Amino acid sequence: MNHLSLIIKREYLNKVRNKSFIIMTFLSPLLMVGIFSLVAYLSQLNNDKVRTISVLDESGLFAHQFEDDDNLKFELLKGISLEEAKTKAEAEEVYGLLFIPKSDNIDDLSKRIVFYSEDSPSLMVMDNIEDVIQSKANAIKLKEAGIDSELIKNLRVNIDPQLETFRGEETSKLGSGLKLIFGGAAGYLLFMFIIIYGNMIMRSVIEEKTSRIIEVIISSVKPIKLLLGKIFGTSLAGITQFMAWVVLLGVLSFVVTAIFGVDISTIQSPQQEMINQVQNNPEGMEGIIVDVIREINNLPLTNLIIMFLFFFIGGYLLYASLYAAIGAAVDSETDTQQFMLPMLLPLILAVYVGFFTVIEDPHGTVSQVFSFIPFTSPVVMLMRIPFGVPIWQQILSLVILFATFIGTVWFAAKIYRVGILMYGKKPSYKELIKWIKY
Repeated sequence: MNHLSLIIKREYLNKVRNKSFIIMTFLSPLLMVGIFSLVAYLSQLNNDKVRTISVLDESGLFAHQFEDDDNLKFELLKGISLEEAKTKAEAEEVYGLLFIPKSDNIDDLSKRIVFYSEDSPSLMVMDNIEDVIQSKANAIKLKEAGIDSELIKNLRVNIDPQLETFRGEETSKLGSGLKLIFGGAAGYLLFMFIIIYGNMIMRSVIEEKTSRIIEVIISSVKPIKLLLGKIFGTSLAGITQFMAWVVLLGVLSFVVTAIFGVDISTIQSPQQEMINQVQNNPEGMEGIIVDVIREINNLPLTNLIIMFLFFFIGGYLLYASLYAAIGAAVDSETDTQQFMLPMLLPLILAVYVGFFTVIEDPHGTVSQVFSFIPFTSPVVMLMRIPFGVPIWQQILSLVILFATFIGTVWFAAKIYRVGILMYGKKPSYKELIKWIKY
């Protein structure tokens, strides 16, 4: 065991003292914050931009339906022809010209409305305009039919069923979304950690193999100890780098916000813009905050954190041992491609099952089966736990995962023992099976 601790220490120090490791530890958060800050800055510029739209309403039905907001200003045109309005709009370089012709038939009118602009208009802008016109047009149609539109609006009933478990616990659609976020973030984090630091282990083995240093080391250390030392040492280096990224991202985000006044949280998508419209209603926003707090309190946070650590460690160690075995079997990274895809397929499948099956039916047969298969369980089970998984299933899945890791390390050590001293030959799957039998 003394050899194992020495190898772990050597691997860890070798990684953290490496110039490229140090540079990427500080450069990666800087690049990430820089990119997000740029996007946030451009988003702020876009949000601060006021778009003026000229409205020529010959029908006289819609002119006063358009209301200005922080980003849209409507300019009503009167007493001019369409050609004059187009010339005026182009000369003043407004965002667009909305033309509503005169018509006695609302159905005919709806097909003749034209929006003129220099370039293709924003989908959000067009949705707003269409909603205003459509709302007024429908009210006119109802009035023509002798129906009171206000009465129709008052007669509408919005169904919002309350969700509750048989045990009396209140749930909601928002809660399902939060569970998805927690589970998806955990599964995606594990996926990225395996890809990044698994490759680091593989490259480390290939470098030592090609430099022939391994021939000296292997003479005094058992292959399985050397393999485990590399896995644990590189894993600790990866955790160190990851924690450094978290701290640096927090510090840099604060600095960018405080000094440059760029708030990264202002990055908005069209969906977020629609959410902002809901936030304009204080009562609705207050209700959302209360629902979020209640749902977070209902989440099994302690269970989530503990199991996240166990499944994260188990899943990473399992795939790390396979990365090390692949590194021992080849002479260069270009030779790893034939082995990488079969190894990553279960991980990709786990992400697919997690996002498309667990979300729909977290306790279904497919979700349960894949949460016990060791090569997919770290991702799938982490995504299932927020939805409530019996403790015995979690423990059984963990036992299978770590038992498979031990077995995988044993097989990987067999490949490692032979492959680490093999040069100049590209091994096939048949060759690897022979190495395991030695």
